[in-house]
Amino acid sequence: MSAGPGPRRIVLVRHAETVDNAARVWQGHKDTELSERGREQVRAAAPHLAAYAPALIASSDLQRAASTADAIAELTGVEVRLDPRLREVHVGEWQGLHADEVRERYPDVVAALDRGEDAPRGVTGETRAQVADRAGTALRELARELLPGETAVVVAHGVSARVAASALVGLDQDVSDAVFRGLGNCHWIELVESSKSFSEVTRWRIAGWNLGPWNV
Repeated sequence: MSAGPGPRRIVLVRHAETVDNAARVWQGHKDTELSERGREQVRAAAPHLAAYAPALIASSDLQRAASTADAIAELTGVEVRLDPRLREVHVGEWQGLHADEVRERYPDVVAALDRGEDAPRGVTGETRAQVADRAGTALRELARELLPGETAVVVAHGVSARVAASALVGLDQDVSDAVFRGLGNCHWIELVESSKSFSEVTRWRIAGWNLGPWNV
């Protein structure tokens, strides 16, 4: 009896390091280019991600994600689909500011986030719930396109990848934020649609977190 085509799989990747990541500058929707170290990270990670043999590749339309996705696409021949819903959380007034400056100028907002409150980032930016709604919707739509045994590679950002993954598997966002460490640049989350051993009912589950060519 044939084992069948296997489960559907989604690999959610955080983009490679940018010049602003290296400088500890808040980016949000700021369209920042990759650093030299980021380009090295892409060269190291792309073959591992291409090995998943994705049937589709999707990416945030910000260049730090899109250029990471392009490197995977070059190895697979799969065209990258850009989706602005996968963008990073909008950080409002924090965009372009150094992390130390944010702590100094916005202590109340930083304290609220430290308490676990879902305050808008940078006063005028997005909440985590808003990012989960848009990025989670995008991920669910991609999941519905996959046939049995197919894989999607999705390149996003630190916050948008984590909240989208949590939304897909039904994990409470507060629990996710408290339990999981942030994704390293060019690291990824592996989500697999699978069942328990006693059941044929499948659901999306986390198979790996913060995977990468350095620790996979």
